[in-house]
Amino acid sequence: MDMTGAGFWVAVVVPLAALLWWWNDYWYALPFLLRRGSSKLPPGYMGLPFLGEMVAFLWYFKVLGRPDDFINAKRSKYGDGVGLYRTHLLGEPMIIVCTPSANKFVLQSVSSFALKWVSDELVGKTSLVAVEGDSHTRVRGLVVRAINQPNALRKITLMVQPRVVASLRSWSQRGRITAYNEAKKLIFANTAKYFASFETDRVLDTLDDLFKGVLIGFRAHPLKFPGTAFHHALKCRRKAEAIFREEMETRKKCGASVTKNDLMESLMQMEGEDGKRLSDVEVIDNIVSLVVAGYISTSFSVMWALYYLAKYPDVLLKLREEHMPISKKLKGDFITYEEIASCKYTAKVVEEVIRMANIAAFVFRTAKKDVNYRGYKIPKGWKVACWVRYLHTNPECFEDPMCFNPDRWNEAPKAGSYLVFGGGPRICAGNMYARLQLTIILHHLVVGYRWELVNPNAKMVYLPHPKPADEVEIEITQI
Repeated sequence: MDMTGAGFWVAVVVPLAALLWWWNDYWYALPFLLRRGSSKLPPGYMGLPFLGEMVAFLWYFKVLGRPDDFINAKRSKYGDGVGLYRTHLLGEPMIIVCTPSANKFVLQSVSSFALKWVSDELVGKTSLVAVEGDSHTRVRGLVVRAINQPNALRKITLMVQPRVVASLRSWSQRGRITAYNEAKKLIFANTAKYFASFETDRVLDTLDDLFKGVLIGFRAHPLKFPGTAFHHALKCRRKAEAIFREEMETRKKCGASVTKNDLMESLMQMEGEDGKRLSDVEVIDNIVSLVVAGYISTSFSVMWALYYLAKYPDVLLKLREEHMPISKKLKGDFITYEEIASCKYTAKVVEEVIRMANIAAFVFRTAKKDVNYRGYKIPKGWKVACWVRYLHTNPECFEDPMCFNPDRWNEAPKAGSYLVFGGGPRICAGNMYARLQLTIILHHLVVGYRWELVNPNAKMVYLPHPKPADEVEIEITQI
C-alpha cells in the first residue's frame, strides 16, 4: 500500500482533518440524533474538540471588532430558521437564541430552562438569582419591595445625592478623569450606603477590593485549589459576607433604638405573604448578589452616558432644557423622585444609553429537559445563550440601531426586542434602581458641568464588556 505523497494525504490526513473539524458535531449531536430518531437539532456547527467555535467567537469580538457579525455569519450560512443555532462555546454544547420570539420562549419557560451560575457559593445559595420555584417567588417579592418600588426609590433618591454632588465636584477639580473608574467608585459607594449604611473609606475600600475578587471568579474555572482565581473569589465572598454579618449582629443588639432606613433594615423587617421574614442567611445572600449584579453594570451605563452625550451635543442640549428649570426651582436642594418621574426626555435618554451599552451581550440558561421549539429540539443539559445584544443592534428590531437616538423611544419597541434587563420572571429585580441612579447623575451633570472626550476616536473593545479602550477619558469643568 502506497502511504507516501498524495496517497498518505488521501488515506490519513484528510479523513483525520475531517474528523477533527466535525468532532463536536459527532460527539454531541450524533448520539442525540440516534437516540431520538426523527428529532432534529437546530442548524449550525459545533467546531473543533475542546475549542468549539471559540476561535470564530474571538475573531469577531476581539480581532475584527464586529461582534454582531458572529450571528450575521450564521444567518448567512444557515438561514434565519426559527432563530436557533447549535454551537460549542466556553467549553459546552450550546444553543444560540437570537430572535425576539425565541428569546421570549426561553426566558419565560422557567419550567424548562434554569438559571445556573458557575457556583451558587459565589452568588449565595439562598439569593434571588439562585433559588427557583416558590422560593424564588417569595424572595423576589421581598427584594423588589425593598429596592425597586416607589417608596424605596424615594429613599434612594435622597440618600445617594450627597455623594453624587461631591463626586462630580471632585471630578471637575481634577479636570481630567477616566469616566469608568470614577463611575465605579461613585456607584459602589452609593450602593454600600443604601444597602448597609457603610460610608467610611476604610470599609468601602475593603469591600470594593473584595467584590473585585468575587467578580473575577465568575469568569474563572470553578477550581477550588489555593492559588486559583475561583478559590480567591470564594475567599473574598466569605470575607465580604462576614462584614455584612457583623453589621447585622450589631443591629440586632441595638434593636429598634437605631434606625438605618436602608436595604438591610428593610430585608430584615419585611414579611412575605406567608407572614415569614427572610432568614439572616437570605438577607446577606441577597445583598451580596445585588451588589455583584448591579454596581458594575450601572457604572458602565454612566460611562456610556458621558460618552454619548459628548458625541451628541443636541441630545445634551435637550437634557439641559429639561433639567435647568427644575434646578432653578430647587434652589440648591436635591431633586426628588417625583421630579425625576416627570423628566420624560431624560427617561428616553436613559433607555437609549442602556440599549446602546449592551452591557450583558447574552444571558444563559440551561435546559432542564429536552425542549421542543417549532420543530427543533434543545437537548437536556445543554447551555442556551439568549443573544440579547443582537436584538438591540439588529436593524430589523431598531431602525439605524447604531445611531444614538433617544427619540426612537417616542414609540414602544417591537415586542421582545428590548431585553437589556433580561426577561420573564427573572427580569432584573433592580432595573428601576439602576435607571434611577443614572437619571440622578445625569441631572447633576447636565445642570452643573460641561465635558469633552479626550480620545473621541478611541478603539472599541467588546470583551468582557463593551467599552472604549480608554474607558472614556474626559476633560470636565464646572459651569
